[in-house]
Amino acid sequence: RRYYVPGAMYFIVAVTRDRRPIFADEANVDLLYRVLRRVRRIKPFTLFAHSFIPDHVNLLLKPTGEANISGIMLSLKRSFTLAYKRLHGIETSLSLWQPRFWDHVIRDEDDLKRHVDYIHYNPVKHGLVECPEDHAHSSYRYWFDQGYYELGWGHSEPQNLKGMDFE
Repeated sequence: RRYYVPGAMYFIVAVTRDRRPIFADEANVDLLYRVLRRVRRIKPFTLFAHSFIPDHVNLLLKPTGEANISGIMLSLKRSFTLAYKRLHGIETSLSLWQPRFWDHVIRDEDDLKRHVDYIHYNPVKHGLVECPEDHAHSSYRYWFDQGYYELGWGHSEPQNLKGMDFE
């Protein structure tokens, strides 16, 4: 059951079917970025943070206008699947995503910080990179450039993330 809170920001995890590492392929990551931009025009939202892991996507977003997270995620998953089929020449039925997604309503500034940090530390946690700045498919570098992170952040597990696991 989803709780829609007007004006709220949401942390979302969407996992691929059978945890297939679809986003280990650069072409699929590029496709996901293009689809996200297209969906944002149809179902408006502000994307605050993201990281793409081979078998799942972490997003921190805020719906704007009439859109809600269910509509955004339905559009994202469906649009990505259709574009993926075109890109790879697949004409048969294909299920790329687990049927649902996990969401969390951001409650306050501390909760927001924890979830932004979780998103940016996730590639390290999964052993994809040694440090967050080495992961090309996240918003970490943007937030680092804005002064949100200090040099060396995330080279070991941040204290505020101990015990957090959304997968």
